[in-house]
Amino acid sequence: MSDRKTLLITGASSGIGAATARAAVSAGWNVTLFARSAGKLDALQAELGDAALAVVGDATHLLAQEDAVARTVEQFGRLDAVFANAGVGLDVPGTETGDPDEWRAMIDLNIMALLYTARAALPELRKTKGHLLLTGSMAGKVHLPGSIYGASKWFVHGYAGNMAQEMREWGGRCTLIAPGMVDTPFFEEPKPDKLKPEDIAEAVMFALTQPERASVLEIAVMPRD
Repeated sequence: MSDRKTLLITGASSGIGAATARAAVSAGWNVTLFARSAGKLDALQAELGDAALAVVGDATHLLAQEDAVARTVEQFGRLDAVFANAGVGLDVPGTETGDPDEWRAMIDLNIMALLYTARAALPELRKTKGHLLLTGSMAGKVHLPGSIYGASKWFVHGYAGNMAQEMREWGGRCTLIAPGMVDTPFFEEPKPDKLKPEDIAEAVMFALTQPERASVLEIAVMPRD
């Protein structure tokens, strides 16, 4: 097994996922880039070089995530951390006016895909006493009028706490990353006065690089304005 640690990132083709991949490679990690966008993944893999493995797949398919984990271990020999970062919002908010089909697609990605990431990765994380990181949101810490997206992130926050308790039993760690508004393709309009993806990537790397005696349960990052 190589001494170089390995991180698998879902939703890695842009935004927070891509920024985290760059930060991890700069810090001496290998990374597996998992997302649906083949073109963006290939470009990012070419940028990062031999330390990166691009795996095209849909996070809402458990078999695709299991394949990503298997290919990671085959390529790099180990899996030390997984960042369940893939997520989506809603185009039409509200319960009375919202689109139930859109709700289902969001729940499949924000909740089910995150559970699939954990399920696929945990057997390998046990071997390395590894780290599970989950992208939550400040929308999962406060009550927003009628926000179904926010409710999906409340699930992530609760699950992160539960997994932290489970993983500590065998030496693993779980960290919730809860950003405020970040200037990413998640939003249709640019948000130049808000957080940058690199800010959240730094939070991820802070959690990953703490000594074994320390477990960072949650990092909340808000724009100053």
